[in-house]
Amino acid sequence: MTAPMILQPPQPADASVIWLHGLGADRYDFLPVAEMLQERLPTTRFILPQAPTRPVTINGGWSMPSWYDILAMSPARAIDQAQLEESADQVIALIEAERESAIAPERIVLAGFSQGGAVVLHTAFLRYPETLGGVLALSTYAPTFSDDMQLTDTKRQLPVLCLHGRFDDVVPPDMGRAAYDRLHASGVPVQWRDYPMTHEVLPEEIRDIAEWLGHLLAD
Repeated sequence: MTAPMILQPPQPADASVIWLHGLGADRYDFLPVAEMLQERLPTTRFILPQAPTRPVTINGGWSMPSWYDILAMSPARAIDQAQLEESADQVIALIEAERESAIAPERIVLAGFSQGGAVVLHTAFLRYPETLGGVLALSTYAPTFSDDMQLTDTKRQLPVLCLHGRFDDVVPPDMGRAAYDRLHASGVPVQWRDYPMTHEVLPEEIRDIAEWLGHLLAD
C-alpha cells in the first residue's frame, strides 16, 4: 500500500482532513487544493491517501488507481462491495492514526471526489461508529445508501456538504442529489450546492469549501 501524502500545517495541528481522489487519479490530484485551503486553515493537517492500482471492469479491464471496481454503469453503479469495504478500512486506519496523534474525532473531516466521495460517505455513515467532524462529498454518489437506511442520533448530527457540477457527464447530478436527498430525509444537516461545471473542481467551489471548513473547524 502506498503511503498517504501528509501536508503538515504551519502551526500545530488541531484538525485533520482526509481527502480521497477519484477513479484513475492519484494522491497528488488534490494537493494544490489542499495547499490553498491550508492557507486559510493553518492548524489543519491534510492527508491524501492513494488508491491501489487494479483492473476496472467498466474501463475495459485496464488497471488504474481505484478504490473499488465498477462492474456496470446502469441502472445504478454495480460495484465490488468487498473492495469498497477494504477502502473504508483504509480510511478508518487513517482516522485512528489521527486520533493517536491527539486529533479529536470531531475535528476530523472526510472528503472525497467522485469514487473517493462514495467511500467517505459509506465510511462516515455506515462503517465508522463514532462522531466525526464532517463530510465533503464532491461530484459523487452513495452506492451503499438505501431508502430504509437507519442512522443513529450521532450520525444525524454529522454535517455534510454536497457539491456537484450541473453538467457532470461522469456522475450525473441526479446521482449526487439522490445521496443528498437520503441524508436530508434522515435529518442530517446536509447542504447541496451545484456549479456550472462538468466532472471537475472550480475556484468558486474551492472558496465555498474553504468557508464551510473554516466555519466547521473554527475554535
